[in-house]
Amino acid sequence: MEKKLSRQAVAIMEKMQQNEMTESAIYTRIAKFAKGEENKQVLMRLAREEMAHYEIWKSYTGTRMKPQKWKVLKFKILAAVLGFTFAVKLMENGEENAQDEYEILAAEVAEAGEIKRQEEEHEKALLDMLDEERLQYVGSMVLGLNDALVELTGSLAGFTFAMQNTRLIALSGLIIGISATFSMASSEFLAAKSEGRTDALKSCTYTGIAYLITVVLLILPYILFESSMYIPALVMMLLTVILIIAGFTYYISVAQDMPFRSRFMEMAGISISVAVISFAVGIAAKRILGVDI
Repeated sequence: MEKKLSRQAVAIMEKMQQNEMTESAIYTRIAKFAKGEENKQVLMRLAREEMAHYEIWKSYTGTRMKPQKWKVLKFKILAAVLGFTFAVKLMENGEENAQDEYEILAAEVAEAGEIKRQEEEHEKALLDMLDEERLQYVGSMVLGLNDALVELTGSLAGFTFAMQNTRLIALSGLIIGISATFSMASSEFLAAKSEGRTDALKSCTYTGIAYLITVVLLILPYILFESSMYIPALVMMLLTVILIIAGFTYYISVAQDMPFRSRFMEMAGISISVAVISFAVGIAAKRILGVDI
């Protein structure tokens, strides 16, 4: 190194050097199975920029490093399961915590400011260029998810008190859920066709899959609990609703740079409110009709 650097600065540079090497390897791995030539080019460009940053830090530390295999594997799996856009944006979001470290380095290392600018501006612009098919159909997935959560949460809550038997509730919910899945998917198909879209089949497929997965997860507590444990099953179902909303909202907030809290509160509030109203309707219907199952 040409000039004496503080131990703190060297420690920070070694940490960043390791991150740049690992992230370069992650971009390279993901680019190999990402669909679309433009997406591959963007990811490889990001990999080269991360490697360039690595070389700058190495010129100061004089240390050679290898990628962290566990981290590369982690993001490779995330990209395969949840999509490469989600994986790389989640990885880059983690760099926001390094702002204080960049400020410390800026006083001793001239290149620190330029690297920070690239991380904040250039790499964000490149990430925004990614075009992943599944994210084009987020609207369809949200439609299927929201409709399933509201409709089935209300139905199951109403059935819970009216039937008071987890097996009957699961059976009724399954029949309604599967029927509604085909109904929702076909409605989405017809709507897309009427708009002259050529992707009607894909759109209705994403809607149907999101709806069906939600149906299975919401009915599962009624299958797992004993027939007389309908209240615990209801509680577990409502917890599942909240977890589904939280998980999907987090995915969208990362992949599409949307606010998490407001969207989560809106979806959770609607679903839980419908469940409470439906539960009350179930109680009223049971008493008014005098039905005892």
